[in-house]
Amino acid sequence: MAVEVGIVGLPNVGKSTIFNALTAAGALSANYPFATIEPNVGIVAVPDDRLKKINEFIETDKIVPATVRVVDIAGIVRGASTGEGLGNKFLSHIREVDAILHVIRCFGGGDIIHVEGSVDPLRDIDTIEVELALADLETVNSSLDKAQRQAKSGDKDAIARAAVLKKVKETLEKGQPIRGMELNPEEQKLVKALGLITAKKMLYVCNVSEDDLDGSSEPVMKVREKAAAEGSAVVPVCGKLEAELSELPEEDRAEMLASLGLKEPALATLSRESYRLLGLHSFFTAGKIEIKAWTIPIGATAPQAAGVIHSDFEKGFIRAEIYTLDDLVKYKNEAAIRAAGRLRSEGKSYVMQDGDITHFLFNV
Repeated sequence: MAVEVGIVGLPNVGKSTIFNALTAAGALSANYPFATIEPNVGIVAVPDDRLKKINEFIETDKIVPATVRVVDIAGIVRGASTGEGLGNKFLSHIREVDAILHVIRCFGGGDIIHVEGSVDPLRDIDTIEVELALADLETVNSSLDKAQRQAKSGDKDAIARAAVLKKVKETLEKGQPIRGMELNPEEQKLVKALGLITAKKMLYVCNVSEDDLDGSSEPVMKVREKAAAEGSAVVPVCGKLEAELSELPEEDRAEMLASLGLKEPALATLSRESYRLLGLHSFFTAGKIEIKAWTIPIGATAPQAAGVIHSDFEKGFIRAEIYTLDDLVKYKNEAAIRAAGRLRSEGKSYVMQDGDITHFLFNV
């Protein structure tokens, strides 16, 4: 399944730096693919050491990680909804994404002047949230007008739709995001169909200085408090450092990380956290042609996982043969795993686990 996230933020907060570093680094090794689709869209690999570990025991022509499609839009300024700046014109680009990465400046000084004149992450978050809420309000008002016209004829669906839209409108008029509203499944379905930006899950990306890589400074702690209160997550990223790392060969990158006491770039954490935010995990297929990570929602069954590879696999699903990476490390190859009785045969009701190495048997 395709996973897509959109990056938003004020101008001059490091949004484009982080986007460029993400897409340039799309590859933690030569085997990790990266492609730029448009100037503001990139495909980023989700780092997963398990792929290389599988490759230690199974020879393959290529390794294919899970990927996230990242959409970057122009910086949004205060008043964008009333015509200031250009940001509002690009919001349509992120209406279809699965989640939002909100980049916030959490470092002071330097040559880059903050658009608001000072560093205040909570103010900046509020500015963006208000602009996104106002953009959503425009969409809701249009849909509400239509629903109310249809409701006059006694259309029950339109009456119910208008009632939900009124609730949503009241929240947006307060400058508050929809994701904090309590909505039943039917209401959620309606909101999702509208592509409301503030209904999407949010990950706060704090752009920090090189002396605050762990994100323990006061500005970041303020963001952490806000995120915790609303059930969102925070990833501190030093855009300047990540940009430097993304330009280095893999060996030099590892050396630089070690000198900083880091195991991996912060962008690796960012990719994985985006995955976690959306309730996703991976299963693997492994063979001579490729070792590949496939993205599925947590809770997906074996036939649903098979359908991610090809719809025919789900339609004609017979069973899945599954083993774990621990089994592979212990027994060294699939034949030995089978001989030891560790190759499990799972049916249609099996719920896939993160990291399952799988062969699907199907009949079309």
